[in-house]
Amino acid sequence: MRILVVNPNTTASMTATIDHAARTVASAGTEVVTLNPDKGPVSIESQYDSAYCVPGMLELICAGEPQGFDAYVIACFRDPGLEAAREIVSGPVLGIAEAAMHAASLVATGFTIISTLPRSVPVQYALARKYGFAHHLKKVRAAGVPVLELEDPRSGAADKVKREVEKAIAEDGAEAILLGCAGMVELAHRLTDETGVPVLDGVTAAVRMAEALVGLGVRTSKAGAYAEPRAKPYTGAFAAAAPGKKPAQAAE
Repeated sequence: MRILVVNPNTTASMTATIDHAARTVASAGTEVVTLNPDKGPVSIESQYDSAYCVPGMLELICAGEPQGFDAYVIACFRDPGLEAAREIVSGPVLGIAEAAMHAASLVATGFTIISTLPRSVPVQYALARKYGFAHHLKKVRAAGVPVLELEDPRSGAADKVKREVEKAIAEDGAEAILLGCAGMVELAHRLTDETGVPVLDGVTAAVRMAEALVGLGVRTSKAGAYAEPRAKPYTGAFAAAAPGKKPAQAAE
């Protein structure tokens, strides 16, 4: 089994962190490849960033099927481009926010999401409503941490996240915590041990769920909304991305 994990931002050090976490939980015999686009934002903290991360991410995912990948993980808690990705490949495509919410709902009656900056809070409330988990969501809390500060151990970002986790347990009645950024992936086990409450990150949850779906022989339905895009010309800089064209960038 081969799983392609795509970090939609262009920061290679974060891609390496995500890759390590994904490989750690993958089953023996599962090959995990983690890539990031060569164009787009260095971090994803706004709707504008989300829009500009999608073309490069889709190029990588589109190239994945000819390379023999069985499933795909989008490693950003905004799940950017998730529906579009499901249209262009037949294997399961999992967003880490949706995967984390599913996982938390199986082990707790209510969860809180710890986000990075305050502007991400309404986005994650909207995702919970979209995915049907609004009744599980206790609260979305912002740690006040820019995404790239999670890469710097001197920034104090990990301590800020931990303080919000503790408040979520004490004040929200959260029975589980979701880490609302792929860059927080290394904190999950430590915070679970320190708080005694399940602290889940979406990267590892999505990898294990992808393995389960592939193991069940389940592929993305092409009967309706996720049918392949109808072939048509695209113009300008996106001409090579037109439906029906061969992938412009191969996964390695």
